[in-house]
Amino acid sequence: MTDTYTYPGPSVFGYETDGLRRVASISVHTSPLASLGGKDAGGMNVYVRELSCHVASQGLPVDIFTRRTSPDTPEVQTICDNVNLISIAAGPPEPVDKNTLHKYLPAFAEQMALYALRTGVRYDVIHAHYWLSGLTAELLKRYWNIPYTLMFHTTAHMKNRVSPAGEQETPLRAASEQRLVDMADSIIAANPDERADLIWRQHAIASKICTIPPGVDVDLFRPGNRSQCRQAVGIDENAKVVLFVGRIDPIKGIDTLLSAFAQVAEEVDDAVLAIVGGDLDDAGEPVGPLAVVRDRLIESGLIDRVRFYGSQPQDRLPVFYAAADVVSVPSRYESFGLVAVEAMACGVPVVASKAGGLIFTVEEGETGFLAPWDRPEAHAAAIASILRDSALADRMGRNGHAAAQRFSWQTVAAQVIHVYQRLAAGQRGNFCDKEEIFA
Repeated sequence: MTDTYTYPGPSVFGYETDGLRRVASISVHTSPLASLGGKDAGGMNVYVRELSCHVASQGLPVDIFTRRTSPDTPEVQTICDNVNLISIAAGPPEPVDKNTLHKYLPAFAEQMALYALRTGVRYDVIHAHYWLSGLTAELLKRYWNIPYTLMFHTTAHMKNRVSPAGEQETPLRAASEQRLVDMADSIIAANPDERADLIWRQHAIASKICTIPPGVDVDLFRPGNRSQCRQAVGIDENAKVVLFVGRIDPIKGIDTLLSAFAQVAEEVDDAVLAIVGGDLDDAGEPVGPLAVVRDRLIESGLIDRVRFYGSQPQDRLPVFYAAADVVSVPSRYESFGLVAVEAMACGVPVVASKAGGLIFTVEEGETGFLAPWDRPEAHAAAIASILRDSALADRMGRNGHAAAQRFSWQTVAAQVIHVYQRLAAGQRGNFCDKEEIFA
């Protein structure tokens, strides 16, 4: 960790360099170092951190810019070789609801530009994550005159199709994303359905969209010893474990999971539900949205069959995956489904919603089962069939481990670098690597 940084490259904007020298990555509303499973901290945090580190490992340094949420946070932190995390002062140095961050974006862009001038850093390409970062990148073009690629991660259009009335995304977000579809120099879609939706419903130019999924750390996420992992997390050796990993958010389908588990519990005597995500107090009791989940389990009489673990660091997640018999991903919408692929890499079968990128990452009947997000009984039947059939579970686990290897971060980073190179070279179309991962 460091508070200062000296850039070795040219400091004059407009100075021509030989190719691509450095990337500015923007994640305004959430830091890649945030604890997973908390509010606004999930797959995107992992994506930004892991992509940046693997891009840097292939010879291209990255600076990640995020909003300062604590006065004690250092301006610059090194998170891996040749990747710096830079905290930008824009708005109060405390957590702020992401739906109110729009008004701070001009200040964020201005402070990014001033940081570059003050430290003598020159960037050749911007990679923006989420719509707030996309708007920031558009503002920065006034200062830097460089292109940017944008990954939405989720879109208001897709989320609003499946979210209840009280959880709809704001009109401002929807309108801003429509503008960004037109303004962005390049767009990275997480799956073929997202690419098609951007083209056909939001009228994006097809030639500037590449389908590149997020990756998985196949060295970290790999099969483990089930007995040892269960002992480590305090789960009985003979239990049938259903695992959920993610934010406690309606979009993650927690209601579907609870209804499905109630049916599974009736059919499988030793079934246990493990929930990784949400917040626990100092006594280990659920608080916030997770407390609502606990209360519902108390009402249904299932509380004794559920274990709450709260948010966990990424390097701890493989222990939970290896302890599970099946991983449930009941999301209403997922642009990729990182949890599903992490579970597969660990050799654990998955029961997931037939939604978004999960359709392309989970192979029906081979690495797991897919069910409509709004049919708990279908999720329950699929989960119970895996819990009852160890041969089926073992086969799906082996298949999943093999299938997950195509999503290695090395492969994903190489394709993203190809997009950066095309942008830096002045291209404004046909950015994609010919060897697409979903091909």
